[in-house]
Amino acid sequence: MDAVIAVIQTTLNDRKAAGALAHAMVEEHLAACVQIDPDITSVYRWQDACETATEIRLTIKTSLSSVTALCDWLQQAHPYELPEIVVQQLNSTRDYAAWVEAQTSARKHPAAGQTHD
Repeated sequence: MDAVIAVIQTTLNDRKAAGALAHAMVEEHLAACVQIDPDITSVYRWQDACETATEIRLTIKTSLSSVTALCDWLQQAHPYELPEIVVQQLNSTRDYAAWVEAQTSARKHPAAGQTHD
């Protein structure tokens, strides 16, 4: 393993919203792949109370060069007031990392709305 990709994790409370968010990230070339996990149970503290919620976890694969744009986009598009956005760098095969890079390199420029050449 001599290549690196970024894996971002977030959660949502609605399967339909999770699917829409996943499709939008791939369509916008911000993510190469998004995996939607089955229901998970989250236990967390929010506004001084211990909460339990059923959530959908998204595991998002992207290139290192797309992390900032994806996190900025996710912060705006996510329905939660404070979304979980956790970023990890993981070792990958060169071939897989090259595929991830190719899928995210056609990303639209945020200001111009045009694709990169």
